[in-house]
Formats: sequence, C-alpha cells, structure tokens
Amino acid sequence: MGVLLALAVLVGAGPGLVGCSGDDGTTAGEGGADGASAAAGEAGESGESGEAGEVATTAPPPRSFTLAATGDVLLHMPVMRVAEANGGGVHDFSPMFAEVSDEIAGADWAICHLETPISRDGTDLSGYPMFNAAPEIAPDLAAAGYDACDTASNHTLDRGAAGVQATLDVLDEAGLVHTGSARSADEAANPPISEVNGVRLGHLAYTYDTNGIPLPAGQPWAVNVIDVDRVLADAAALEGRGAEFVVVSLQWGAEYQTAPTETQREQARALLASPHIDLVLGSHVHVVQPIERIGDEYVVYGMGNFLSNQSAAAGLRAQTQDGVIIHATVTETDAGFRVSELRYTPTFVTRPNYVIQVADPAVHPDSYGRTTASIDDLGPGAHDARPTVGDHEPPAVGPSSMVDDEY
Repeated sequence: MGVLLALAVLVGAGPGLVGCSGDDGTTAGEGGADGASAAAGEAGESGESGEAGEVATTAPPPRSFTLAATGDVLLHMPVMRVAEANGGGVHDFSPMFAEVSDEIAGADWAICHLETPISRDGTDLSGYPMFNAAPEIAPDLAAAGYDACDTASNHTLDRGAAGVQATLDVLDEAGLVHTGSARSADEAANPPISEVNGVRLGHLAYTYDTNGIPLPAGQPWAVNVIDVDRVLADAAALEGRGAEFVVVSLQWGAEYQTAPTETQREQARALLASPHIDLVLGSHVHVVQPIERIGDEYVVYGMGNFLSNQSAAAGLRAQTQDGVIIHATVTETDAGFRVSELRYTPTFVTRPNYVIQVADPAVHPDSYGRTTASIDDLGPGAHDARPTVGDHEPPAVGPSSMVDDEY
C-alpha cells in the first residue's frame, strides 16, 4: 500500500447510453529516501604499516515498486442483489473479491477502474443504463487491496454533478485515491501523486465520451475527456509537480471487439512517444484486448470486465466474463523509471454468485484460452508479457515473422 503525497482528481454519460448492459439478460452496447550507503573500511591490521584500510562504498539498489491494475468494476443490479444477500440486507461485495484479493493486495499499488457512480447513502440504486452503485463497494475495494480507482468513464455523469460529488466523497471515506473526475477546478488541476516505495507515482484518467450527457454547466472539469494534446500537457504538468512515473488510464475502443481500433493504436503511440508518460491502461470494451510494447513502454489496450453481470447468459459474448489483473514491476534506470517486467493473471467472473476467480487453465480452460489469444492478438513480437498461471508463452518473432509497425 502506498503513502499518499498529494490527492486530487481531474476532469465523461444518459441519452446516448453506450454500453454496459447486463442487468436484465438483454443485449445492449456497453528508496530514494534511504540514500546512498557507505561502509567505513576497517583499519589495516597487518602490523606492517598500521595504515587505515580503503573505504568501501556500496551503491544503493535501484528504486522499484510493483503495480497491479484491473478492468471494469461494473455494478449491474443482479450483482448488487447478490451482494445484498451476502450481507443479509447490507451490501457485501467482499466474497466476490476473496479469491483474487491476494493478487491485488500483493502489489505495492493497485488501481481499479470504477465504471459507475456511487450512491452516497445507499438509496436510489440502479444498474444499466443509468448506474448508481451501493456505497459499500468502496470499502470492499479497499479491503480487497486496492489503493486507487480511476473514475473517468462513459457513465461518470449518469447521476450528474451530484453523482460525481457523491462518488468521490465515498471513495475519500474509504481511503481510495481517485483520478479522472473532480468536484472543483482546483481538484481537477491537481491530479494525484502518490509515494510508492519512495517513488512518486502520478495517475491520469480520461474517457472517450459521456454517453451524450453534457458536462455540467460551469463545470467543464467534472470529468476528463480524451484529447491527446491535453493528455500530453497534463502529463508534463504532473511531472513538473514531481511525478517520476506516470500512468494514463483510458476509457476507449469499440465495445466487445478484441482488436484495438486504429484510433486506439494511434493514440497509444502518440502518448508513449512522450517522455512524460510511462504506461497506458485501457478499459471500456468489456473484453480483453491485446498488450503491445512500443519501444520500451507498454500499452494494455483493454483489461476486460473484472466484475459485472455481462456474460453469454445475458446475450453477450462469452468473453465478457473474462478479465486480467495486470502486474507491472517498475524499476529505476539511468533513463528514468520503466516497466522492467509485465505479466498478467487471467480472471473469470463466475455465476450466479459473481465470485472472481483466477482463470487457471486447469479450472477455466476456455476462459484462459480466450484471454491469452486476445492478449496475443497483434501477433508475434508485439509484446513479451506472460501469464502468471499456465505455461502459455507470447508468440515470438520467427525467421520469417515481422511485426506490422504500420498496422
């Protein structure tokens, strides 16, 4: 768990109503602090000269931390009804996270993608198409091991400016850092920088749209909408405030489509070409999308659904029950901080109790096969990430294979 240095959130959802169905079974779119250490040399004890020995110095190890991230937490009414039954009338989501909480809590910093607004007092709860989730989700996310959530999605404005306020208030009460939406211009202008193992981690989040709901009057900062130039400027400003590693979370892509769109790939390349952005994490499409290594940095185009009611039983693709936990090891280099290793744990949302399980190939072979195939969808040489379970290896570039850099 990281120590918060600065907390703020940036600047997202009605009438247009894109995606996130699943409520009623119908189909719809949706160290440095330690410093250098030096050991004094022992005095010469040979009896010949009596001179002091040389001073031995030891360089400090590179600073590093581990990061975990997951896809959509999308609380349809069937999920909330099961949570209410779990708690005997009070919503208890903790059994849904119980089998994967060690994977989340084991990271130095863990990020969730919160797709929906949260009710402040547990009243007026609703699922698709205009979400309002039970407030118990926030402390249950924290108990599962999360440190932060990004809140920029096409549903951020489902409950208007009051919904943004309520959501962020509830997250604050649970001790969860947040980014992507804001209650004030000042909060929007100061996205969070959190200290993780002595490294200053900055986090930005944006959505492609707000389902046609306009930004609240006089509050253009309420939710961040994707604009590449603005993201680049925000990242530079975040680094100017002291961030040493910057994560950008993006709600983007074409729903239920494994392949990233041309726009996604263009935006990823533009963002990762910046010296101020180090990792891009995608969400929104409700299926797992590929990982790509661009230079020495990574983009995860889509992390799938982590918790939702979407499934083949709801008239959607079987892939909507699949997700991943991304595990990134971030290490200090001469050129700054970089992801030195990226791995992923496939996950599967069981029904009818919505318990999230690791999609081990021995237990959920179909889900495991779908997820590894989706991660590898860009072909040989696109990435070097391996799953934490099973023996799957990413496709290597062979003698006659080439990565299509022109896509």
